[in-house]
Amino acid sequence: MKSGFVNIFGKPNAGKSTLLNALLGEKLAIVSPKVQTTRHRIKGFLNKPGEYQVIFSDTPGIIEAKYKLHEKMMLAVKSALEDADIALLLVDINDDLEEADAIFSSLKLKVPVMLVLNKIDTGKKLEAAKAFFKDKPYAKNCIAISALKKQHTEVLIKTILDLLPEGDPFYPEDHLSDLPTKFFVAELIRERIYELFGDEIPYHTAVLVNEYKERGHLVKIQADIIVQRETQKGIILGERGKMIKEIGTAARKEIEAFIGEKVFLELFVKVKPKWRDNELQLREYGYQ
Repeated sequence: MKSGFVNIFGKPNAGKSTLLNALLGEKLAIVSPKVQTTRHRIKGFLNKPGEYQVIFSDTPGIIEAKYKLHEKMMLAVKSALEDADIALLLVDINDDLEEADAIFSSLKLKVPVMLVLNKIDTGKKLEAAKAFFKDKPYAKNCIAISALKKQHTEVLIKTILDLLPEGDPFYPEDHLSDLPTKFFVAELIRERIYELFGDEIPYHTAVLVNEYKERGHLVKIQADIIVQRETQKGIILGERGKMIKEIGTAARKEIEAFIGEKVFLELFVKVKPKWRDNELQLREYGYQ
């Protein structure tokens, strides 16, 4: 039996969440073209009972912290650095490779490392990326993939299993994650906000699920969308409530697909000035 923590690190938008979903064959992490979509460490388990349990962790993109929220995000990265058995260093081959190298070199990892060159389906920069990383000390194990197209992800899993230590499972082998359903519900609502609004609004919002009640084959969910200013509340609501309805309809469909039950979803918008720098509010919204 093999078991261990395989944690994914990289710059914002390298494709970490897409890779996690591709490796698990399930959508656990929300995905958006916007940077800093992932705010938490999200663990997903790849199980083959009696043979292996791979505990993958998607982590926030590594950034310079400007708010307490960012500090919480970087603490999630730090915890993933501390318990990794294998580190996957993910880089978008179209990105600034010098910046990626500076981040990877600063991590000072003491566990087996795999450099994963992502987005090989998007252009012809693979050979240049391979040449750039060729002599980097963390690039001895290097594999090129497309997380979006699931190209070479099976090869990546096989290589991970070769490096994974022997040990008993850390979690029940029929579980997919250690996070509660309410967490994923909030994330799916937040994903719709990233999808429907421009650059500013998503970064000023949080989602708090207040109620999750199963009533027969119907799940009743009530959640608050938190914003910083009254003007943002107006944008989220939209004219005559058009936008909040659009968020709710799209999110409800995603939640129903995720939990396999019919959902009644009720959304409210609340203004909490400067919540991103408020320790108590951050804890309330799940940022420990």
